[in-house]
Amino acid sequence: MKIVRGWLLVACVCQAAIPAQAAWAADTTPPMVGPKTKPPVRHAPKPINARDKKKAGQPHLPTAQDAAVAAEKEAAAKAHEAAVKAAAAKAAAKAALPPKAKLAADVGTATGLHLPRYAALKSDAVNMRKGPGMKYPIDWLYQRRELPVKILREFDIWRLIEDMDGIKGWVQTGTLNGHRSFVVTTTEPAILRADAHDDADPVAKVMPGAVGRIKTCDAASAWCQVQTGGYKGYLPRSAFWGADPGEAIVP
Repeated sequence: MKIVRGWLLVACVCQAAIPAQAAWAADTTPPMVGPKTKPPVRHAPKPINARDKKKAGQPHLPTAQDAAVAAEKEAAAKAHEAAVKAAAAKAAAKAALPPKAKLAADVGTATGLHLPRYAALKSDAVNMRKGPGMKYPIDWLYQRRELPVKILREFDIWRLIEDMDGIKGWVQTGTLNGHRSFVVTTTEPAILRADAHDDADPVAKVMPGAVGRIKTCDAASAWCQVQTGGYKGYLPRSAFWGADPGEAIVP
């Protein structure tokens, strides 16, 4: 009985012009419970505007497009919330980090190596300029390969150096190497000896201005083992420039 009344109600709603009994007698179609099947969606359906809804006289039912828009809004809100949280976490982490340590005054800004330090000229033609750049004029032209210099400052690819006479200027880092060299600064020839004492046998006389390589220096010794012109021996630190007093140099 309930089914019949339900069926009659559907028939009356769908076919208001047909009497209830005639509809029941003529229509044998079973009642439709769910919505009609929609064709496959190939594009977003056009939303019903306010005028259409008013004209239709029926409430607006949610569509697939409405659901997609709602999902987008929800996703955008969640993404915004996550971004805000991530930014706050990053700011907190940054604030918790210790401040960056500044380089010590005796460390080069370009290499991080100790300053001052010794180096040697790489070629027989090295320009010394007034400043760290090609636009600065040339003060001196050095024509002594392996001449020792002392690096005082660093700026990009430029080095402020000082020579044995206290002359200072800027050279490119490519004109220097890390060899430990020396230049004889005595007014008379220095005696290269076979051992690190004054009574050792002489090996050679080294003229003032001669350059060579420093092999070793014991920090507690006043002598260094050097090599110049094919001869190897020991020179007192006081006879050359290129090593600090008490500095230890190892091979």
